[in-house]
Amino acid sequence: MPSFFKGFYSLPSGASVAACGIVAPPPLCGGASSPLPYCDIRGRLGSDEGLVGDILYVVYRVRDVVRIPPSLFGMPLEEAALKVLTDKYVGSVHPEMGIIVAVFNVKVSEEGRLLPGDGATYHDSEYEVLALNPQVKEVVEGIVVDAQSYGAWVNIGPIEGFVHISQMMDEHVRFDPQRRAFIGERTRRVLEVGDVVRARIVSVSMTGLGGKPRIQMTMRQPYLGKPEWWRKTAEKAARPA
Repeated sequence: MPSFFKGFYSLPSGASVAACGIVAPPPLCGGASSPLPYCDIRGRLGSDEGLVGDILYVVYRVRDVVRIPPSLFGMPLEEAALKVLTDKYVGSVHPEMGIIVAVFNVKVSEEGRLLPGDGATYHDSEYEVLALNPQVKEVVEGIVVDAQSYGAWVNIGPIEGFVHISQMMDEHVRFDPQRRAFIGERTRRVLEVGDVVRARIVSVSMTGLGGKPRIQMTMRQPYLGKPEWWRKTAEKAARPA
């Protein structure tokens, strides 16, 4: 993995951070429930259609001081540090780095420090974090996980993006509350929970409601939406006149 530095950042604890590489992991490597020391984070999102999901992840190298509480003294030091750092940072949002997805490659000094009145030990540490920082105009693929009368939420890894009903198709769309599905009135195209879709990010806010990132997306552009939609469009365009 490349080791270039482009400036230091600060995690909430004051830890110093340097970017050391831009990568895009396979889809299954994301999420707080899937720590990434065992994932190949040098891959790219792909499909049988070629490269898709151009959403970028960044690996940062971090220097920090980790507090090991007495309840973890029975664990191997680096294992205890990984647990502490994962609980502390994974799922949090950094204003410059983005969403912290995982902590891995933890190295901890065996010699700790004690503070008066605190039974924990404090150790110098270095580790890496994987952060997701979605950018406007990126094209991503995900699964529709919720549908309401005003729009749909699409899971794109460790976060969800929102597609307003007006941004689903190039036609008037109505919502069927019984099926929890969106239906195009002209083409009769159907979008519902469980569908795989391709969308383009149109706006990103890292300080959304409840401190969660807010990602707005559209499917009203060529080769976006459900795969069968844009495949039919491509097949029609390829037919001889």
